Amino acid sequence: MATPSGWRREGNLPAELTSFVGRTRLLATIRQRLHDSRLVTVTGIGGVGKSRTALRIAHLVRQEFKDGVWYADLARLQDSGMVQHTITASLGIADQSHRAGSETLAEWLGDREILLILDTCEHLVDACAELTQDLLSRAPNLRIVATSRRSLNAPGEFTVAVPPLAVPGDDPSESPYTNEAVQLFAVRGSAVVPDFVVDESNVQAVSELCRRLDGIPLAIELAAVRLRALSVEQILALLADRFSLLAGASRTALPRHQTLRAAIGWSHELCEPAERLLWARLSVFAGDFDLDAARYVCAGDGLDAATVLNVISGLVDKSILFSFTTPVGHRYRLIDTLRQYGAEWLEKLGETETLRRRHRDHYLELAQRGEHSWSGPRQVHWYVRMRQEHDNIRVALDYCLSDPIEAKVGLELVSSLWFLWVACGFAREGAVYLERALAGSRVPSKERCKALWVLAYIRSAQGDLPGALAAAEECSNEAVRAGDSGAVILATKMQGTTAMLQGDAKKATALLGVAIEFHRGGRELNPGLLPAIVELSMVLFAQGDYAEAEGLLVDCVNVCTERGEQWLRSYAWYATAQVQRATGRHGEALESGKASVRIKRHFHDVLGIVLCVDVMAGLYLEMGRPEYTAHLLGAAQTNWRTFGLPQFGAPFFTNEHEQCVKECRKLLGDAAYQDAYDRGTRLSLTELIEYALDEFDEPSLAD
Repeated sequence: MATPSGWRREGNLPAELTSFVGRTRLLATIRQRLHDSRLVTVTGIGGVGKSRTALRIAHLVRQEFKDGVWYADLARLQDSGMVQHTITASLGIADQSHRAGSETLAEWLGDREILLILDTCEHLVDACAELTQDLLSRAPNLRIVATSRRSLNAPGEFTVAVPPLAVPGDDPSESPYTNEAVQLFAVRGSAVVPDFVVDESNVQAVSELCRRLDGIPLAIELAAVRLRALSVEQILALLADRFSLLAGASRTALPRHQTLRAAIGWSHELCEPAERLLWARLSVFAGDFDLDAARYVCAGDGLDAATVLNVISGLVDKSILFSFTTPVGHRYRLIDTLRQYGAEWLEKLGETETLRRRHRDHYLELAQRGEHSWSGPRQVHWYVRMRQEHDNIRVALDYCLSDPIEAKVGLELVSSLWFLWVACGFAREGAVYLERALAGSRVPSKERCKALWVLAYIRSAQGDLPGALAAAEECSNEAVRAGDSGAVILATKMQGTTAMLQGDAKKATALLGVAIEFHRGGRELNPGLLPAIVELSMVLFAQGDYAEAEGLLVDCVNVCTERGEQWLRSYAWYATAQVQRATGRHGEALESGKASVRIKRHFHDVLGIVLCVDVMAGLYLEMGRPEYTAHLLGAAQTNWRTFGLPQFGAPFFTNEHEQCVKECRKLLGDAAYQDAYDRGTRLSLTELIEYALDEFDEPSLAD
């Protein structure tokens, strides 16, 4: 099982799918600006290569940033309020707290030496400008490269314009063979027709073609694709005719943005009718998508589902679509400029609303499948899959929440994704969407009740215990009015969770017991039965009833193993480690804690990991290793503060933590304890996991 890419210390840069041609002077300029300024914005018209240039720079300088180069694509983001969440997700931060988003980002960045690439900011300029200034002011070693069609107008910003490529004739002393635009056409042409070369027979035609395309890289690349069927001279003749129609008698009347539109439009005209239709319909997707999604959303009304793959292949051949493989299967993506062009055609066809609804319906169905499958053997698959679909899920949610008519379906979609919000590291984002959805639909209903207990679940994970209790109580009251007995029980379970975290053992035992009895023998393992069993076992453990607690946990682990459920099994192992530690079985407890961490790292379950580390710290203290304990306490507490509220702010966890700190400090002495603790704070989350699992060399903690 692959570790999420966001955890790689070196960053999350996407691979360069095509070779980078030319731009030597521009790259040197940007690199120098990046040394002189902490915020560099790369500007230019659509299709000129801003994103590609920023990506090339990122790969060139990645070794200069010891904590990595990180990439956040904002192109498909519609809500400026989601900028922080998008960047947080791109950094691999599983933010479970209920603090302001910028607080979490700034604390995570801290003193890290990081380069952050914010790609496509022009539609979110104000939000990006505000956030970059906030982060740069609080993270002294952070540098940012943004791409945008216009400047962010932020203090300290250096703006570097990406011009079109130089074309033959711009420099009279330059040979056409060494011209960057000609070289780009040659490279892309040889990728289409392997034996294509620019030589004496076609160099003049290629040079003229590059001049007519104004040196715009995307336009040149689209023209090169036509070499499959046409000679350079034929491409030039057809394109010249098109420009004549657009510009009338004066070629100089055709501005560069119109040049690009002409090149895209010409590629559009050369597509088959089915390809043009699919191009338009695919514009509703955000980020990438798979074949099943394309068939569901785009087939029908003139496009047969059985032919969608062939039509997609045609668009890939024409460089309209990128095609690539991911851990969850083969995916496709429209270049952003081409997506915008397709969206304009979709609007002209009068299909925008229909396609957006189909898009929403597909991701609603996917969310429900994920929810129903979550507690089964493909749990890791669904974790990876839903993170891959995150951009499209946001678009589907925005569609629902922007139209009161869709409010009820919006509640259904956002609550079906409870496993994404709670178990996949997007608690803060889930809370924002749930609160918006609930505010837009105030009439009691089963959909609203479900959204309320999901919100209670999220808030308890964030450490917002008053908020969790309020949502659970509201759910309980509305569920009675709506006749939803299932929601009443889930609300009861969430009230029990809150009582546990608040340290009210009597209340927690009663409420969680009701939830367990209701769900026992049923098919709904999660979020009803299994979490309630784990939480009740923890209450029993706190009361000293170790045998009954362990009996519950053995049953829970057995059920999880039978069903292939891993996420809750990791919590059962965590609770088991607590019981084993309390009964003096330190070796068994350590193995249970490690088993829990090994599972949790596949789900980026940060808070679960630091909970386990807190237990392991206490174990090592009792095993006579106080310095190791202090290392773990320092690392765990740093990650608690970064990703959530330490120990959830709950007495159930804080009391034991404080006792461990007190005893460790007493054994080591204040100075030695603080030194070991401080060295632990320098461990990243990845290093903390390796250290806790004995996969990390202890000498690395030395000053």
